[in-house]
Amino acid sequence: MKVEVLYIANCPSHPPTVKLLKDVLAAEGIKAEITEVLVADEQIMTTRFKFRGSPTIRINGLDIAEDSSNVGAFACRLYPCSQQAGVPPIELVRRALLSAREGEIS
Repeated sequence: MKVEVLYIANCPSHPPTVKLLKDVLAAEGIKAEITEVLVADEQIMTTRFKFRGSPTIRINGLDIAEDSSNVGAFACRLYPCSQQAGVPPIELVRRALLSAREGEIS
């Protein structure tokens, strides 16, 4: 399983998002290395990689909060229903990880 956290420099939500991700991986017994990707080029990341804001979690190349929008954002990302601004809800992270794990088993 490939797990990435894309973020911009000085993003205050980056460290708590990585911690949340590590906590969920441990709680679910999923062994995966987290690759942290500093997004430094707005043009390339928002268009080519569809970076939707910092932080963005991708599992096996898919944004865990994928929507139909192709709009990129070189800014902070807000997640609906989040208890902490800029950090994805724990259930969103858990569902994405479990779904990816199930996809690898089949």
